[in-house]
Amino acid sequence: MKDIILYAIPVFVFSLIAEILYFRHQQEHDNHFKVKDTTSSLSMGIGNVITGFISKAVVFGALALVYQFRIFEPSRNVWWYWVLIFFADDFSYYWFHRTSHQVRYFWASHVVHHSSEFYNLGTALRQTWTGNITGSFLFYLWMPLVGFHPIDIVFMQAVSLLYQFWIHTEAINKMPRFFEFIFNTPSHHRVHHGSDIKYLDKNHAGMLIIWDRMFGTFQAEEERPKYGLTQNLATYNIFSIAFHEWKSIVNDISKAPDWKTRFGYVFGPPGWSHDGSRKTTEQLREEMRTSEQVKDYVE
Repeated sequence: MKDIILYAIPVFVFSLIAEILYFRHQQEHDNHFKVKDTTSSLSMGIGNVITGFISKAVVFGALALVYQFRIFEPSRNVWWYWVLIFFADDFSYYWFHRTSHQVRYFWASHVVHHSSEFYNLGTALRQTWTGNITGSFLFYLWMPLVGFHPIDIVFMQAVSLLYQFWIHTEAINKMPRFFEFIFNTPSHHRVHHGSDIKYLDKNHAGMLIIWDRMFGTFQAEEERPKYGLTQNLATYNIFSIAFHEWKSIVNDISKAPDWKTRFGYVFGPPGWSHDGSRKTTEQLREEMRTSEQVKDYVE
């Protein structure tokens, strides 16, 4: 089984160079790129490919195992099979992605992709080394159970990843209105990478933004986002980028006073703390709302 992502690597590299040249011509290079940051992103991408030789085998094995107990036997030779698997894959990705922002265990892998303070095609390649092996495939296991072939599922996952590459850019402002309404675009995904409070945990779409519109997580791009994390790493060390949140989880567990607290540090939302020393997205939003209400009252 060939990984189509490997064949796309030359396109990734060419596109990244073209984007760099574009912003250099616009004399905006420093606002969009930093050599050390891009180097870290590319290194994370290479690490993802290397670890993927093992982790993707685990994923395929899990899908193939569940497929043995499939409920239905849809034909792969009819057009509607491919329409259904397209929507099924994108729906699964939305919930995987959304959960990765709501459950710290999954965030520990996904945070890697959000750790750059720049937004460019290099950021698209800043991928986790631990996502597959720690269970991201669990969100897709229903697909082989209803009869989608494991090879087709893996193929659709690759298609989704390829699609999402081009939306990691500030070189494109807005797509046509109908496209913006249905599909994920650079504008929508810039919001997702923003660390501004109103942008946090919004626009989890893979290819179709309709899921965010349907499930209440859509946020239109207004002012230019501030990219990165609410507390940035201040390092370009790829091992720190890859494992810093896992290390933080271990440290929190070791200091937790009881098992309930330990559970919260693993499966609670990112930013949760038993003593209020850190803040979740909802707590940050509540603080912002309170501050705005006080300001309005004073005025």
